[in-house]
Amino acid sequence: MSKLEAVPVTGIEVVPTKGGTAVFLVTEHKTMVIQVDPSVGESLQGALAGKTPDRPQSHDLMLHLLLGLDAAVIHIVIVDVKDGVFFARILLGQDGPVARKIAEVDARPSDALVLAVKAKRPVFIAKSVLESCDDMAEMLARLRKQA
Repeated sequence: MSKLEAVPVTGIEVVPTKGGTAVFLVTEHKTMVIQVDPSVGESLQGALAGKTPDRPQSHDLMLHLLLGLDAAVIHIVIVDVKDGVFFARILLGQDGPVARKIAEVDARPSDALVLAVKAKRPVFIAKSVLESCDDMAEMLARLRKQA
């Protein structure tokens, strides 16, 4: 795989909308938005707030399975956008007795974001994806004032 230029996400904000949930990904230069399913938006909001659900949710199960395999999320990257649909990859690492194994897994950005937040791991956006999106910083600022 070729080297992907990526930009770190410095902030994540979740805003409920009429049709679902808007997830704002803030970087140093631009803010972009991804629309996600309300249930995943709720999971992401809970993870950002540090809330632990009464019973493990799917994302908790995934993290527990990784832990059982001595593996962990290293980071996630929003790698592509096609026709308004975003694509992500989760980079996983597993320490073995001799070497460290690395695996990349395709994922919906919404699920990848919840995993990264719950695991306290970094989030990145491919530079090409960020450049193709409109800057939503003003919209986020307006929504903050309304809240």
